[in-house]
Amino acid sequence: MSGPKRSEKGTVFVALFSGINVGGNRIVKMAELRSFFEELGFTDVATYVQSGNVVFRAEKGDAAWLTKQLEAAFEKKWGFNSRIMVRNVGWFERLVKDNPYPEVAGEPTKLHAYALEREPTAEETKRLAEKCTGPERFEIKEDVLYLHAPDGLGKSVFANLIPRALKVPSTARNWRSVLALLEMAGKAGG
Repeated sequence: MSGPKRSEKGTVFVALFSGINVGGNRIVKMAELRSFFEELGFTDVATYVQSGNVVFRAEKGDAAWLTKQLEAAFEKKWGFNSRIMVRNVGWFERLVKDNPYPEVAGEPTKLHAYALEREPTAEETKRLAEKCTGPERFEIKEDVLYLHAPDGLGKSVFANLIPRALKVPSTARNWRSVLALLEMAGKAGG
């Protein structure tokens, strides 16, 4: 079944946080993040790894509305802003199905997906392509940027240029995280 997983208990979403628990800064414990979602009235809340991934069920609202609610409540509680991308199960299903680099899906630390706040313009994409001079390859499909970094993200000069060159807010996840979140969201929606 594609599209939002909707039941009598609501719809399953995934919230992708950016800028938390990186390099010992802006620390947010996952147990606290789970409690935060539960206090806001969400159910079936589960987190995945420390970078801030939360699978949850909402009785009302769409991804855009939920993003605004979560960002405001998060800043109020923790005192700093974290950009949050809320996506439904159908978005993750499309992301995996549309992977332009299936041959590297077995190397999950070298394949990354960036959730983009919006689809980049042709000019923005062209500007980014001009910066891609190393071993990396990328492709943009709607609001997802796929990056194959053969030497890994940590050694990729190009990966560090993506936010500044593209100028579209985003948050990246490696392929292992993408698949784990899709699986978690699918089970929550079952």
